[in-house]
Amino acid sequence: MELARIVEIVNGRVICGEEKLRRTVKYGFSSDLMSDVLTINIENLLLMTGLANPQTIRTAEMADIEFILFVRNKKITMEMIKLARENDIVLITTGYSLFRTSALLFNAGLKPVY
Repeated sequence: MELARIVEIVNGRVICGEEKLRRTVKYGFSSDLMSDVLTINIENLLLMTGLANPQTIRTAEMADIEFILFVRNKKITMEMIKLARENDIVLITTGYSLFRTSALLFNAGLKPVY
């Protein structure tokens, strides 16, 4: 699924990484536990989370995750944006809950990790 389509489905807003909106995302993973995120080893993964802090960006970088979707209107700090830009990570926000976001994207064809 094209990242631009994901943004549309969840009524999202791209914080940084607009140049990657034509990239394809195949899998989605929802978690607020970064230790769980570190167990995932799949390319073309969208991380959906409500944990909005620099550690989320650092975890994504360690796990080679290029796309993060923050739910529940989480506020993204300038430090997070700077880290994301340095690591070429797309940041998106939505006002939807983690459950609703996951359901919408699953129903639209985004595949689960497991």
